Amino acid sequence: MRAVRLKSYAKVNLGLEVLALRDDGYHELRTLFQTIDLHDDVVLRPRPRDVTVRCDHPLVPADGTNLAARAAEALRAYARVSGGVEIEIRKRIPVGGGLGGGSSNAAAVLLGLDRAWKTGLGPAGLHRLARRLGADVPYFLLGGTALGLSRGDEVYPLRHQVRAHVVVVDPGIHVSTARVFARVDAALTPRANSNSIFCFVSRELEGSGRFRVLVNDLEEAALEEAPALREQVRRVRAVLLGEGACLAALSGSGGSCFGLFGGARPAERARAALAGEGFRALVARTLTLDQYRAAWGRGR
Repeated sequence: MRAVRLKSYAKVNLGLEVLALRDDGYHELRTLFQTIDLHDDVVLRPRPRDVTVRCDHPLVPADGTNLAARAAEALRAYARVSGGVEIEIRKRIPVGGGLGGGSSNAAAVLLGLDRAWKTGLGPAGLHRLARRLGADVPYFLLGGTALGLSRGDEVYPLRHQVRAHVVVVDPGIHVSTARVFARVDAALTPRANSNSIFCFVSRELEGSGRFRVLVNDLEEAALEEAPALREQVRRVRAVLLGEGACLAALSGSGGSCFGLFGGARPAERARAALAGEGFRALVARTLTLDQYRAAWGRGR
């Protein structure tokens, strides 16, 4: 095995509905995933026996609890590989921001080691391992614009892939996903159905007005969990919508916000306006299913 260098991409949730608490303790979800080209860098280096991980961000664990390390151990056990690996993660995706960085890192390790160790599983064969690691990990084996059902781990690509510019704003406030879901549970009334995402999916994806039907059921709980985030989200959303965003929302359980734009110029205006107000903001682009596959094909 030689060193393998990979880009581990972020996601945003264009919409997220929490339908009920399942008997297994997880939540019945419906969500629209979207990959963006903001990414961490993951480097896999061969080691004789052990799986180790190191990261340049102090909030990312550097032991066996790290999801990327768990992914390597799971694949090594499943494929009966005797060798080890050192996992180096260079963070760009905000930690605890609802952008899926940890899950993306785990999927990157699965895909990279599948190639390096020549296990021949591919994304389909890795899916079972990914589901055991976390609800978002299977999505990162696919990428693009996709519908997530069940715990979010049943993932189906959409025929029409979103092509847009995305302004990502990191308020620098870490929000615990577990605590956000606990708040949701306290007020959750089980629903057999919710129509906003299915309404969106049933339409053509062209046309900015269609994004306005989408909601994030976790947003209010996230703002209750992190009260300092509420005023920042209000200010960020006002700027994003004022500059023409067709959707402005919290991603997942937060605390990162994003705005979806049809063009580069309004996205850059929004980024500059947010930077002028003291926010850390950047402009990214969506990745379609084909672009995501091509990016993995270029990874070495």
